[in-house]
Amino acid sequence: MQPSAGRTYQDPLHGAITLDFGDPVEALLIRLIDTPPFQRLRRIRQLGPASLTFHGAESSRFTHSLGVMAIARRAFDRIAQKYPELRGYRAVVLCAALLHDIGHGPFSHTCEEIFGNHHEHWTERILQESAPVRMLLDEFDPDLLEQMRLVYHKSHPVPLVWQLVTSQLDCDRLDYLMRDSYFTGASYGKLDLDRILMAMDYDALTQQLVVAKKGMAAIEHYLIVRYFMYAQIYNHPKNLAASWVLESAFRRAKELLALHHLSADDTMTAWLQQDCNQLLLSQYLEANDGVFMYHLQRWQHCSDPVLADLCRRFLDRDLPKAFEVTELDSDRQQQLLQAVLSTQSQSEYGTAYYTGLRTTWSRGYTLYQRGIKLQIGSGLREISELSPLVKTLTQPWQRSWLIYPREVDLAEILGEVKD
Repeated sequence: MQPSAGRTYQDPLHGAITLDFGDPVEALLIRLIDTPPFQRLRRIRQLGPASLTFHGAESSRFTHSLGVMAIARRAFDRIAQKYPELRGYRAVVLCAALLHDIGHGPFSHTCEEIFGNHHEHWTERILQESAPVRMLLDEFDPDLLEQMRLVYHKSHPVPLVWQLVTSQLDCDRLDYLMRDSYFTGASYGKLDLDRILMAMDYDALTQQLVVAKKGMAAIEHYLIVRYFMYAQIYNHPKNLAASWVLESAFRRAKELLALHHLSADDTMTAWLQQDCNQLLLSQYLEANDGVFMYHLQRWQHCSDPVLADLCRRFLDRDLPKAFEVTELDSDRQQQLLQAVLSTQSQSEYGTAYYTGLRTTWSRGYTLYQRGIKLQIGSGLREISELSPLVKTLTQPWQRSWLIYPREVDLAEILGEVKD
């Protein structure tokens, strides 16, 4: 029996993602996928606790990372066919795309809000310190890790190399918008990926990623999709409420552990007691959604009534309400918050664990990371200069929310505050 000539990953968005063992770069990708740090991404949900809002949102960072690599391969190979001088950068583009999220912690971005860890920092540490990953990269090319570091820092001498991985129009955004739309059921998040990839090009003079003028409509649609996904999915009020309960539970657990009133395993103890950007690599890699959920399951039966209640509320999806207060000035927001807190001081709830203000930002389209350049007859032009639609998307959008227990009669309090 002959050994397999490759590996195929069946993806709900991209179909069969097939990697060829006969291709040195793709053989490296297969081996990187098989390393324990990458396999750990199977146990980290792409959208954190968002499945409590959108029940289908249970895909993992593993599936997303494969998708980013698949899109990057399509985009790069098409451009490199036209510009052969780029072919030598295939390994750094595809490896950087595949491993860009390997540093994510439990509950993905929600973890960063709770514990202050930075997945970009941990991506670099894993690539440098994890023996299985580092060995593969160094054996392929001793300079590959440094080239990937330049990509993640957006300082690679050929801008297209990093722009395909991390820019305003990168393969990461293309995959997560499509994937998150698919798994949340948000039909307005669909993209014309083929059209976008066909519009991508390379400007040999500036060595950057550009878009053909005929592709402007597809890029406009992409930016509108991004706007709506942030407004309606990522910053959905129920997501905010779920994250609030999760953050409150771990804050309470940290306080109790410091007083020796709570038990936790070594991994959870390290995360609660230390700076999570300074953990040992093993302590970081041993954490995943399953480890954290196990502790929430245990703590719902602990002796502390606040922590037990918070854990139960998260596990049972008994979440607080989120009331938008964007139209109120900061003084009125604080007045409303204090009014709600004063009602809780007479109740069973632990005040600040259950109630507070939360602000979200939809940053819109910005010119950071060089923006998106259109290739027209007279040269390169920033898309926002040529598209009135994109220009309207450059304004950041801030929204403020009051998080409070559903048992509180907010209508009555609002009446009192207005009076």
